[in-house]
Amino acid sequence: MTTNSAITTRSGFRFEVRPARPEDEPTLAEFFTHVTPDDLRFRFLGGVKEVSHERLVAMTRSDDPHVHNFLAFSADGMLIAVAMLASDDADRNGEVAICIRGDRKHLGVGWELLAYVANYAEDLGLKAIQSIESRENRAAIEVERDMGFTVTSDPDDATLVLVRRELGARSAS
Repeated sequence: MTTNSAITTRSGFRFEVRPARPEDEPTLAEFFTHVTPDDLRFRFLGGVKEVSHERLVAMTRSDDPHVHNFLAFSADGMLIAVAMLASDDADRNGEVAICIRGDRKHLGVGWELLAYVANYAEDLGLKAIQSIESRENRAAIEVERDMGFTVTSDPDDATLVLVRRELGARSAS
């Protein structure tokens, strides 16, 4: 499962997804300079203004078998999106986080990247995936709803929602 995957969105936009590698750290750092402040806040659920070296290392050098980081590149080699899947120790449930470059939104990349990660999680044998979203991240919540995720309030934080999708039938891919 470590090979590149070519994906075409409904709008015809093409990109390639592959696992992150240690040598991707500078590219990843540069990518986050093209992410909107709101999207940085949504991705890291906090007031992150700049992604730290430690976070970049975690996103490119994971030796944890339960953490999978993916990079999406456009045909011209530009990093346009990143995704993370982290499963629990029993490999039953996974948490997903996706971030898209500000000038590459509304092309279907988020939808297709989420479908890719869901299929990857299913191939790993996970039973469900979920994401923790700021209530303000309406665009992401709408995409997730359209893909069969259920949305519930976070019992510990009224500003957040939990979106969850049971796996087993590839209805959204």
